[in-house]
Amino acid sequence: MDLKPLIRDIPDFPKPGILFRDITTLLSDPAGLKYSIDTLATQVGDWQPQYIVGMESRGFIFGAALAYKLGIGFIPVRKPGKLPAAVHTVEYALEYGTDRLEIHQDAVVPGSRILIVDDLIATGGTAAATAKLLQEIGCNLVGCAFIIELDDLHGRSRLPDVPIISLVHY
Repeated sequence: MDLKPLIRDIPDFPKPGILFRDITTLLSDPAGLKYSIDTLATQVGDWQPQYIVGMESRGFIFGAALAYKLGIGFIPVRKPGKLPAAVHTVEYALEYGTDRLEIHQDAVVPGSRILIVDDLIATGGTAAATAKLLQEIGCNLVGCAFIIELDDLHGRSRLPDVPIISLVHY
């Protein structure tokens, strides 16, 4: 199935010069959503993850659905101040400053096999920070999976040397 017709392009969002790839139209298409989750499940099943980690917020949508399909747990990685219990934190650079991501300290134990899932990889900053956070905890990152990859931004080059799949390339 070709997913590109189900992904809406929004020019100049969130600022002029950016072409935003909107997955809300993919999410509202039952066949497209089912195909996305089923295809990811088929492609990552052999990696045998124990948990899927999804980043706020669209990573929650695809990550939780994929975790359900694979029969494994889902763990959210959130922006600061959103998780109620003790957290591990990683700070990472943005083009205009820094940001932080957090995961509950009791979410995973060292040695857990983790698959990172998000809707899109662009520059790779958020996924790379999440990978760093998981590796600092002592987790075993088995791969990364994305719905969309913006190839010209070379985000996958910032990720650890693990299998990476993307369903749609721009």
